[in-house]
Amino acid sequence: MANTYSQIYLQFIFAVKGRENLIKEDFREEVQKYISGIIENKKHQLISIYANPDHIHIFLSLKDLSSPISQLVKEIKVSSTNFINEKRYLDTPFYWQEGYGCFSYSKSQRDAVVDYIQNQKEHHKKKSFRDEYVEFLIKFDVNFDQKYVFEFYDDKTD
Repeated sequence: MANTYSQIYLQFIFAVKGRENLIKEDFREEVQKYISGIIENKKHQLISIYANPDHIHIFLSLKDLSSPISQLVKEIKVSSTNFINEKRYLDTPFYWQEGYGCFSYSKSQRDAVVDYIQNQKEHHKKKSFRDEYVEFLIKFDVNFDQKYVFEFYDDKTD
């Protein structure tokens, strides 16, 4: 019987609704573990994950090509939202913003992407999420309109 084989490296980036700093250090790892379980149950391989207070980076190897990427992201966002709210980690309801970024990499870039994600805490001491995300869009030659790039509020500091 023939099998289908693939090695597709993808990084997903999406933000907390309103860019609120709601993912607190005291439950960040639990959220990451929960999302890891979703990815594993979908038969993909998680390579790296880091939940910043206002956004998340997920780097994985896409293994099961039978369902669309958008369905995987939807599952991660809906399930992790429910998890955070059911655990009552916050006094207010938690939601992810609509939309996400999805960027592909070659095997030779794998270690650099892992290092980048694992060093998010240090990285964001120097660069805002807005600047980071727009740089991704430019680097990957994605046509975009600034007014549709998440909800960035000028009165917030990163």
